[in-house]
Amino acid sequence: MKDTNVKLQQLNVLLAELGSAVIGFSGGTDSAFLAAAAYRVLGERAVAVTCYSATLPESERMEAAITARQIGIRHVLLPQNELDSDDFVRNDADRCYHCKKGRFSALAAWAAAHGYHWVLEGANADDVGDYRPGLRALSELAVVRSPLLEVGLTKAEIRELSRQWGLPTWNKPSAACLSSRVAYGQPITAAKLAQIEKAEAILKKYCQGQIRVRHHGGLARIEVEPAEIARLTRPEVAREIAEQLNALGFTYVAVDLSGYRTGSMNQVLDLENKQKA
Repeated sequence: MKDTNVKLQQLNVLLAELGSAVIGFSGGTDSAFLAAAAYRVLGERAVAVTCYSATLPESERMEAAITARQIGIRHVLLPQNELDSDDFVRNDADRCYHCKKGRFSALAAWAAAHGYHWVLEGANADDVGDYRPGLRALSELAVVRSPLLEVGLTKAEIRELSRQWGLPTWNKPSAACLSSRVAYGQPITAAKLAQIEKAEAILKKYCQGQIRVRHHGGLARIEVEPAEIARLTRPEVAREIAEQLNALGFTYVAVDLSGYRTGSMNQVLDLENKQKA
């Protein structure tokens, strides 16, 4: 098994061979590390581009801009509206495929128009084990590369290297676009995305760590880290949260006793596949 330093050396060689690159930059741990690595190797021939739309929380957009400044890399905001795509709005199991295909097609077009050879994205070696239709979309775009995945860097290694480099994102919690909170089959709308963003901002006042508000129509299903569940379910706190989320338009508010976990919305897909088997 390759050690981390060998992987990092391979990453540097890969980046140097690319010549110039646009980094799809969300400002999360992976894309921030990739942007920093690319800037170290390519300098001004690397640029971080953030596609932004109603699916990106405003706080994440602002943090991405701050992180890019700290890295030193040029940062560009590229508007994108997934809600114009009927395939995306339909919100079936391939939602992430349609999102990634549209977003990275836009990045590829921007790169070509501005003289950059490649578009890079931040998937890592741990991302191959989950249901990720977005990776399938990226494989269909010839100019898109996943350098961290190609050299085999894991999330833990990326966090440790980020810590060593002094990147503020080294211990940043994993994030996902707001549309990932909407239950499959329920159309994605700007109103629902705004509901989710406001609801999660409310919950941040009461607990720490990972927070997700899953939108099931009139039901808000709250996922927080297991250690935080008791804090939210104290009667007086639960009542306050319910009142505030009711005011946002949720009829029912529930705390998921299983706590936060990645891909929880995919459980329904697993169940459907078992029923078909």
